[in-house]
Amino acid sequence: MAEAYIFDAVRTPRGKGKKDGSLHEITALSLATQVLENLRDRNGLDTSQVDDVILGCVSPVGEQGADIARTAVLNAGWSQETAGVQINRFCASGLEAVNMAAAKVASGEARLAVGGGVEAMSRVPMGSDGGAWPTDPSSAFPTYFVPQGVSADMIASKYGFSRDDVDAYAVESHKRAAKSWEEGRFSKSVVPVRNQLGLTQLDRDETIRPGTDMQTLGGLNPSFQMMGDMAFDAVINQRYPEVERVIHVHTPGNSSGIVDGSAGVLVGTLEMGEALGLKPRAKILGGASIGSEPSIMLTGPEPVTRKLLKRLGMEVNDIDLYELNEAFAAVVLRYMQALDIPHDKINVCGGAIAMGHPLGATGAMILGTVLDELERSDKSTALATLCIGGGMGTATVIERV
Repeated sequence: MAEAYIFDAVRTPRGKGKKDGSLHEITALSLATQVLENLRDRNGLDTSQVDDVILGCVSPVGEQGADIARTAVLNAGWSQETAGVQINRFCASGLEAVNMAAAKVASGEARLAVGGGVEAMSRVPMGSDGGAWPTDPSSAFPTYFVPQGVSADMIASKYGFSRDDVDAYAVESHKRAAKSWEEGRFSKSVVPVRNQLGLTQLDRDETIRPGTDMQTLGGLNPSFQMMGDMAFDAVINQRYPEVERVIHVHTPGNSSGIVDGSAGVLVGTLEMGEALGLKPRAKILGGASIGSEPSIMLTGPEPVTRKLLKRLGMEVNDIDLYELNEAFAAVVLRYMQALDIPHDKINVCGGAIAMGHPLGATGAMILGTVLDELERSDKSTALATLCIGGGMGTATVIERV
């Protein structure tokens, strides 16, 4: 088996995922195209040597439907010999795409591949693609389906996280993200998005609020109280009868933001990198996915981390930096609690509560972020992971070269 190395990682800034967001006029195709163009141009890449481009996209319908990866390859002027495929593992799609690219390299199917993702949530709203799980009683009833926000509130209720706990975590996410931009921590990987005239449309993450404090967040109403009252609290309480009641603590202020964005990670063999003059930045030690209980849904990062570390012969303390998508504050708090990870080792540059979660792209984004941070802080190993709808987790461990 060959070893898979990361040669480069780029991402767009995240734009607010509403009609008044800076990237609303930019299509998902354009976002993905610009990522591929930047990967090519900044590496002097002969794209005929790239075997495949794998892009996550969670709502693959309309203008970001069909196989947007192949369309982006052609739109970016890459060699027509480069294949492209769209995948969907919900929120972990971008990281799963990188893991697939690495697996292709390790198996010998590819010598060079791109894993990444794209989501234009202001143009193609979350849930546009529908789905059987929440709508077909034959799947919803036996698995105690509830919306993700109710699942997040059950995590907080079951594991003892208060409204102050989740709000305090959110405040810190904004502080860390703002500080990271001030210190230039994202400058190596973030590439500006340009409009049709070639002018810069957005060059930094749009939803960070440095002035966020407990008082501001405390004035927000729970987002999922009404859903719970409609019957979903009763549903998940059937699955977790030991919890007296669901306490609804998540609001728009301590949950991930809806945003637009795209990312790509260039992966290949050491030999191919040497032939093309590419310098390896990190080695992918391994990746894994796992299923977890689907009603509470968002606890998958813990078991997939244990699974992957055991496979690699590593312990929790062997990892220098952790990156877990901030889908909801309680998800990260539970992960730190379960694995005894100190807050100064996880999401050190802030996360999706501050910067947003462009579904199909986020996994590749956080992998690039933690790689940059390994280099900046002169550390060695990192693990990136995400919780996933339907009860799953995906993780990747990298070692800096």
